[in-house]
Amino acid sequence: MTCRLGNLLRRRGVKKGDCVTIYMPPCPLAVAAMMACARIGAPHNVVFAGFSAEALAERIRDAQSSTVITANQGVRGGKVTELKKTVDAAVQSCPAVDQVFVAMRTENPVAMTARDVAMEEEMLKEDCVCEPAAMDSEDVLFLLYTSGSTGTPKGLVHTQAGYLLYAALTHKYVFSYRDGDVFGCVADIGWITGHSYSVYGPLANGGTTVLFESTPVYPDPGRYWEMVQRLKINQFYGAPTAIRLLLKYGDQWVHKYDRSSLRTLGSVGEPINTEAWEWYHRVVGEGRCPVVDTWWQTETGGICIAPKPSEPDAEIVPGMAMRPFFGIKPVLMDPEGKVLTSNDTSGALCIAQPWPGMARTIHNDHARFIETYCQPHPGYFFTGDGAYRSEEGYYQITGRLDDVINVSGHRIGTAEIEDVVNQSSSVAESAVIGYSHDIKGQGIYAFVVLKKDDEVQGEDLCQQLRNMVSKKIAKYACPDFIQIVQRLPKTRSGKIMRRVLRKVVERDVDGMGDLSTLEDPTAVEEIIRGHLELCGKPL
Repeated sequence: MTCRLGNLLRRRGVKKGDCVTIYMPPCPLAVAAMMACARIGAPHNVVFAGFSAEALAERIRDAQSSTVITANQGVRGGKVTELKKTVDAAVQSCPAVDQVFVAMRTENPVAMTARDVAMEEEMLKEDCVCEPAAMDSEDVLFLLYTSGSTGTPKGLVHTQAGYLLYAALTHKYVFSYRDGDVFGCVADIGWITGHSYSVYGPLANGGTTVLFESTPVYPDPGRYWEMVQRLKINQFYGAPTAIRLLLKYGDQWVHKYDRSSLRTLGSVGEPINTEAWEWYHRVVGEGRCPVVDTWWQTETGGICIAPKPSEPDAEIVPGMAMRPFFGIKPVLMDPEGKVLTSNDTSGALCIAQPWPGMARTIHNDHARFIETYCQPHPGYFFTGDGAYRSEEGYYQITGRLDDVINVSGHRIGTAEIEDVVNQSSSVAESAVIGYSHDIKGQGIYAFVVLKKDDEVQGEDLCQQLRNMVSKKIAKYACPDFIQIVQRLPKTRSGKIMRRVLRKVVERDVDGMGDLSTLEDPTAVEEIIRGHLELCGKPL
């Protein structure tokens, strides 16, 4: 499949160095498209197949792609998405695009233009041997766009040899991967997790990898564990937000399926709260599978801090990323830019020396790369995250530094407050943000989703949560406002959009930007209504 597609791309004029944009759901042809590009030396730019036409067009233009690969439709959680229509709308504002390859994910026909190529049909005409291009170790393997806290998306550039080496090694040692294992990463291929641990890491190790196209609760909340039983998955790698969601539905959906094949459980995307970690370990892993809470970023290419590699019985503290991977030298910085050398301390997380998987630049904007990652702490790679180093020297990620709230001179990470709130037996998940406060500088606002059929409601619960935060952290960390919501605004990959919540509280509805990447944009309308009921006048 890869070779036929590689030959087709070549025949249609794609040359070494040309960037190809891929807008597809997680399916074998999407992986073949990534591999075919890599094989002929054409960098790929995979755009998550949930982005709007406008967001897709912006990425096509920045990557200077003249070729786009897509599917007629996507299927996710019982719903069909019109991918080809989105591409058609996007390329209207991309004059450089002269061909769109269309794969058939469903049997539903779509309108084809002179620019479109019926991909599978044309692939059948190609030879199944495709001569690989000879590449330099520092040639570009792919671009992947990640949102900046400000400005346009950043097209991070990853290169051939370093990225592949790092993806392969981290996959092998962090997850205790062995030959013959079935590796189950449920991330979409449109994100770096899907690139490194659904595609490149497992395949570079000759492994069997699973592509997950559905949602954690379709057709029911047992979906992940049914898949584990059916495919005999040995390593399962997912996001804390999905774990918290499933915890809400209770243990019976997990117990229904045989999970004896599992050896390692992984967590990725944001710090995992203690309650979710313990449920994941005790219920899903039956208390016998280590949970590796991994910290890394699109920029790092692969896992940088994780409980493993280490000896099999090494200590793992719930909710901590723990230990740096081989060659990673984490350092903590104080606000003045001095290195903090002692333990039991918090600071800005930087990395002191280069590593093979790191991004090399931002496509077409090296100055922005230097300014974002190298200038804040000269001589160090600045990650933008805060971290705590324990007495034992273990690392715990405290969240984005722009997710640190300064209340009357006290700095507190939103993830730290969320961790306490989520420990309530009534709470399924939460999101905490800071808002401007006349006296304290910043106040704390918490959005809380309750577990199904929970008895405790209203002010009683809010007071209970404030008492917990006061007891576990400090009185200054207590939320001023707690809003009970049905659901939180999330991207389709499960990331909570705290930026949107901040705009709700700031009453800046016009500044929310493009909400088309949200799993369900109507969640925002519900939250706005609830916010106005809770605090009718501006904060």
